[in-house]
Amino acid sequence: MKSRSTLATWLGGLDGSRLARVLETRRDAAATPEPRSVGELADRLQRPGSVALALPRLALPHLQVAEALAALRAPASRDALAELLEAADGESARELGAALEALADHALVWFDGAGKLRMAGALRHAWDAPLGLDAPLEELLTGTTSDELRGMLAALGVKPPGTKSQRLAALVEHHSDQERILSAVAKAPAATRKLLEGRAGAGPARPARFIMFGSPGPDPEPGARWALDRGLLTQDRHRHGPARMPAEVALALRGPGWHAPFQPVPPPVGWVSVAPVDVDREASAAASAFAAGAASVLSACSTTAPARLKSGGIGARELAWIGKAAQADDAVVRLTLETAYAAGLMARDGDRVAPTEAYDAWAEQEPPEQFAVLLQAWRNLPLTPTQTRDEDNKALPALGGAPPCDGCVQARHGLLAAAARLPAGHGVRVPSDLGPLIAWHRPFADSSPQDGTPFATMIREAELLGVLARGALSALGIHLRSGDPEALGVECQRLLPSATTTARIGADLTAVVTGTPSARLASLLDSVADRETSGAASVWRFSPGSVRRALDVGRTHEDITADLAAVAAGPLPQPLSYLIADTARGHGRVRVAPAACVLHGDEPALLAELAAHRKLAKLGLRQLAPTVLISRSPLDATLDALRAEGYAPVAETDEGTVRIEKPRPRRAAAAVPAPRGSRARGGGRTAAPSMAKGSATFDPSAMATRLLAAPATAPEPAPFEGGVPFATDTEEIVAGWAKRLPYTDVRQLAHAIDAGQAITVEYVATSGNRTVRTLSRLELDPPYLEAWCHLREDERVFTLSRIHGVMPT
Repeated sequence: MKSRSTLATWLGGLDGSRLARVLETRRDAAATPEPRSVGELADRLQRPGSVALALPRLALPHLQVAEALAALRAPASRDALAELLEAADGESARELGAALEALADHALVWFDGAGKLRMAGALRHAWDAPLGLDAPLEELLTGTTSDELRGMLAALGVKPPGTKSQRLAALVEHHSDQERILSAVAKAPAATRKLLEGRAGAGPARPARFIMFGSPGPDPEPGARWALDRGLLTQDRHRHGPARMPAEVALALRGPGWHAPFQPVPPPVGWVSVAPVDVDREASAAASAFAAGAASVLSACSTTAPARLKSGGIGARELAWIGKAAQADDAVVRLTLETAYAAGLMARDGDRVAPTEAYDAWAEQEPPEQFAVLLQAWRNLPLTPTQTRDEDNKALPALGGAPPCDGCVQARHGLLAAAARLPAGHGVRVPSDLGPLIAWHRPFADSSPQDGTPFATMIREAELLGVLARGALSALGIHLRSGDPEALGVECQRLLPSATTTARIGADLTAVVTGTPSARLASLLDSVADRETSGAASVWRFSPGSVRRALDVGRTHEDITADLAAVAAGPLPQPLSYLIADTARGHGRVRVAPAACVLHGDEPALLAELAAHRKLAKLGLRQLAPTVLISRSPLDATLDALRAEGYAPVAETDEGTVRIEKPRPRRAAAAVPAPRGSRARGGGRTAAPSMAKGSATFDPSAMATRLLAAPATAPEPAPFEGGVPFATDTEEIVAGWAKRLPYTDVRQLAHAIDAGQAITVEYVATSGNRTVRTLSRLELDPPYLEAWCHLREDERVFTLSRIHGVMPT
């Protein structure tokens, strides 16, 4: 409560602009409803959740100063903090002042009325042991008896006073003298000295030994008892675990020359001079290429919504299909899908991910406006969209619904902050040099597991979007960092060209569009031609198949010609006009009609009568020729309806012969014979089952003789045992995941997958139950096998490593 009151007093003394800056940096704590007083604002700013949200936004020196202040057990003087950080004068002192100012802007640290530095209560508890220092001796000895204090003083050679409080004060006074601590440690056994130096950070540290149950015991660690008897280590009475070292002892062992780490200056990087016009040119090219690729990706998803995996997300197969349809690489596809989903342009729709109605409005906008929407979504995306592998090197789907990653957001913000602080007119020589700068500006940032250098994936995304160009922050990145949507939109209008509304159609039956095609132009060309390339220039090629595709959706020869002439930069080439005319001339010459059965006869009048019969209208009869009718009803239903009206039709077989309808009497199925030698319930003997035709030639004794006489041959070694290579890729994939299967079973399972055959497997579920299942419609999706399970009569997903045996069906 005292820290809150001092914070309220400090906030009340700020001017309007300074208080506004505090509210801006801690916007989460000042959210609606607005605080009614400075005291209520101080209460919100000190909440643990508010402090936890502010910490990831701090740079490395800010966190180092806050940790040092927590180690000093604030309130503390500025001089004590400066001495601990070795920043009492010079440039370090000025940087310390700047760090304190930044912490004050976040309302995490402030000066009280006595000139002491105070910190938010929740911030003090952010470190269990700030700077590796535990609590002071007086705090650790809480609950120690007077006799135990007397024993510690006696072991140190100090005469114990009479009362408990005097003994505690004498022990604290002794431990506050570094020379006396070092003198006592010098007399300790070698094992104790090694233990104490390791705990203090002055020598090789030992791993801590934690005790889960029971008491720590008389000597929890080698050499610890000697230190416990003298108060150099203390045993916590309220929790089990290793002995704790008072802060005074740790500081004495670290020596007078030890100081807390303080890195106020960013790590040095090599930079080169770059002209702003070159940065704008490269940023414009990258942003234009991404805008065109994103439009193509979302257009492909609009035509055919990608399917979701059963485990969630869009898998590698669908991503490859989208990339092929849009002529875009995997990074552009993933980045587009994630930013579009975050912007509300796509949403889950059952087992697919489909564009929303917002996409239709977005598709009608100009490329600068489209790009601005995706770029703003990327700024606060709680993941790294182009990350393709997780920590276990397993493939990651797009739109997988992973938990939000605040470290990914901080990495992006750290990238913008690091690039913004480069000298004007300069960029880094190598983009990977920004990695250490990002870690300095945002220590809580997360780098992708697949990164060869820190934050390489994030930096590559910034280059794809034109945020980073020639190693420097572009104008797009500057306005993206400021968080001003209007200014960012204006900058996108300046750097990205408007959509192209015309195409150059050549005599080689190609249409070339430079820049980003408008939504109307792209839709027209996609409907009548096949896209070959996308990017700075897009190319479509006309073919009989593409023109026929446009005719199939109801467009006429005249419509296609008129629409292409309207968007062509010149007159339509004669080869294209001939292609459209020739394709239209042959279109529809053969028609295919749906029919359940066909009626034909030699009397046109009779067929006309059937077509006009009112009571036969339910059959859906349609006359194709004077002697031919088709029916939408099945053959048997058509026969019954005709016979009900007094006609005498006959049915035909598939070969055109008359089908003879001979009713077969119903007979019960024969009972399954009992095993040989068993008796029926009535006591009579059951007949032995008759042998199938040809089975009499099989002689089990002869077969057994041949098997025993055959030479014993060892099976061929498996490929992973030095044998011949795998016959197919499927065998290699199955063998890599189904570790429990012998090579013969691997071959059977792989053959069934490749040939589309059914297979019987022995499967062990996660519960441990062992079942035998017959599977068909096998589809391999490592490490899983998707199949139709005949036991459950449903589609199921099986883990390959849980298949313990394979048998032919």
